[in-house]
Amino acid sequence: MPAPLKLLAVVETAYRATLEEQDDPVLWLTQVLRNNGADIHVLLRGNAVNYGVRGQDASGLRFGEVAQTNPPNIERDIGGLLAKGSSVFVVSDDVKARGIDSDEILGGLRAVTQADLPELFGGYDQIWHW
Repeated sequence: MPAPLKLLAVVETAYRATLEEQDDPVLWLTQVLRNNGADIHVLLRGNAVNYGVRGQDASGLRFGEVAQTNPPNIERDIGGLLAKGSSVFVVSDDVKARGIDSDEILGGLRAVTQADLPELFGGYDQIWHW
């Protein structure tokens, strides 16, 4: 039996569908795949580096009289991926460009620079860009 493919999910669009759902669909899919044996990892870049910021709380989100009763908990989702053995990378250049201090970033995330990406990508069989 051949070895499973090593996959990297590149998340660049932040908060996709998190108003309608309790999870980011890409992080949810990544966790489902990981839970079923896929060797899948995550790279946060662009606006999605905001997912790596500690202490976000979307509870209390309302649109007029309509409350989001099951808000996303991105920190929990990323923590779940890390606990299952996925590597979660964050592009430090994008973090800096958004004025995020390095001490605000969740523990366990691995910082890479834009210049590191070709080598990082070379370590994976497939790159999925979202």
